[in-house]
Amino acid sequence: MDAPRFLDGHLLVAMPSIGDARFDRSVIYLCAHSAEGAMGIVVNKAAEGITFPELLERLNIVPEGQRISLPPSIARMHVQFGGPVETGRGFVLHTTDYFAADSTLPIDEKIGLTATLDVLRAIARGRGPRRALMALGYAGWGPGQLETEIQRNGWLHCAADDAIVFDGNLDGKYERAMRKIGIDLTKLSGQAGHA
Repeated sequence: MDAPRFLDGHLLVAMPSIGDARFDRSVIYLCAHSAEGAMGIVVNKAAEGITFPELLERLNIVPEGQRISLPPSIARMHVQFGGPVETGRGFVLHTTDYFAADSTLPIDEKIGLTATLDVLRAIARGRGPRRALMALGYAGWGPGQLETEIQRNGWLHCAADDAIVFDGNLDGKYERAMRKIGIDLTKLSGQAGHA
């Protein structure tokens, strides 16, 4: 028997037939995938109603009125919709040049996940990871649920590409991920079948 194939560190790309408006045209970076379920972060949708400097102020990481002193690359960071589960909780996907022994989950040799304020403090001080993505919430699946959705043509998957994961152009990520898989969106149908 073949060993189970898990997709940690891969991208999930929603098919037009996904059937869930929350994931329409979503690209998700899978942080964990096992027989117990899966967890990932949507990497191509902005959270509504908050900017990264505002988030830093709300969390008292940057005192109110000092956001003007943030480096431009930090001030321009998006706060992203990471998924519909625990939308009040923050997650930072980042390059592994930042690692906190108590709180960073290494996903692969290039990308880690940290869900504590320490990484945000480091980013605000210019001592954070080279590349990072801040998301509120996550996407989660129970045992076998993701595999069933993939079999029903809800998702495609491919190896992750750092350029897609961390690119600030959120609108272009879906098309780039589809091209990485080899799909021309103009020829993609919302209908699926099995032979």
